[in-house]
Amino acid sequence: MHDERIRRSVAGTNLGNNRDSTRQHNLSTVLGLVHSMDGVSRAQLTRATGLNRSTIAALVGELAQLGLVLESDLDQAQQHGRPSIMIEPSPGALALSVNPDIDVVSVALVSLGGHIVNPVRFHTVRPPSVAEVVNIVTAIYTGMRTSLPARHRIMGVGLAVPGLVDPVDGTVIEAPHLGWRDQPLAALLSDALKLPVIAANDAVVGARAQATFGAGRDVSDLVYLYGGASGIGGGVVSGGRLIRGATGFAGQLGHTHVRSGGAQCTCGSTGCLEAEVTREELIAAIGLPAGETENLEEAVLEKLQDESASQEVGAIIERQIQLLAIGLKSIVNLLNPSLIVLGGFLRILVRASPGTLSEALRTPGRRGPWENVAIELAPLGEDPILVGAAELAFEPLIRDPAGFLRPQDDDAGAPSQPM
Repeated sequence: MHDERIRRSVAGTNLGNNRDSTRQHNLSTVLGLVHSMDGVSRAQLTRATGLNRSTIAALVGELAQLGLVLESDLDQAQQHGRPSIMIEPSPGALALSVNPDIDVVSVALVSLGGHIVNPVRFHTVRPPSVAEVVNIVTAIYTGMRTSLPARHRIMGVGLAVPGLVDPVDGTVIEAPHLGWRDQPLAALLSDALKLPVIAANDAVVGARAQATFGAGRDVSDLVYLYGGASGIGGGVVSGGRLIRGATGFAGQLGHTHVRSGGAQCTCGSTGCLEAEVTREELIAAIGLPAGETENLEEAVLEKLQDESASQEVGAIIERQIQLLAIGLKSIVNLLNPSLIVLGGFLRILVRASPGTLSEALRTPGRRGPWENVAIELAPLGEDPILVGAAELAFEPLIRDPAGFLRPQDDDAGAPSQPM
């Protein structure tokens, strides 16, 4: 299975070769495999890339000198021949992930291999302004940076925003729940942190994390749907590639129409999925205090055990499941995925009424694209979004490891130096 994952990771790319002119590509290929597989043996790298063992050894040696990989114990699982040395991503290569929302600003360091090091959730009493986000992140980053071990390096910042983001310069075109419009958050963060900042929609980067490290890592066609405080967003992987669209705005699945004459949506339409299926309705139904929203899932499940309240809460969940099913039917008919991953508060609907959503997606006696669709739940919390945000920062590093880390004089956009 591990070898099959490696083959899929390099499918559709030009495999490395032994010519000096392709050194950059070979370094990128090897680092990308080590990162996405969170560790791989030299023998597996040799088989996957077509490079000979001495070339792989030289590439791994260069990546180790750059502080990007570590050579560890032998691969005892190898069944034939001598055990092969394992190559693992270095914990010292880090990205700073930032995810602002209407009631919390989440910040974390994430290492190569998709490991979250020390997440911080800064709660706010109201939707933060762009300036407040910059101040919050700067303060958190300063504390993180001063406590980093020696030889750790922050490569850049990945910014996951609950809204539309310009893929060229990272400007937040619109984040309606935050009240932001045409805000240069990426540029402001870059100036404050002296690091390169790359921004994208939060649900889209969550889909990327699921495809690389999560439930969708062995799936070519999947949909990731995330429900948060700012509504419902999504990301689509088709044929093994994240769909971005002509201008980078693909994946606005929360604006799928699910009810005629429904609630007003921030997009200007009515009856959109994110206007009809909301976290706020669940919070109000169980009377959860504002400071305890992180416990929403368990609080809802506990409320359902209370006979005096279960009928009302159950009716709300049933309504939301049926509307979610309408939206998912449209998505499945359009995209024909084999897997749907639900994250955020959407997990609650599946856990509260097991089997109901899957049943609602199917039409008895009829065959269609929905009959073989699996539904899985993303991990509880917002880890996929933070991991996906880090992928934004790691992308230029993996594309050209040596070039990205080449010393640059007085360049505010260069990664922070080892401490």
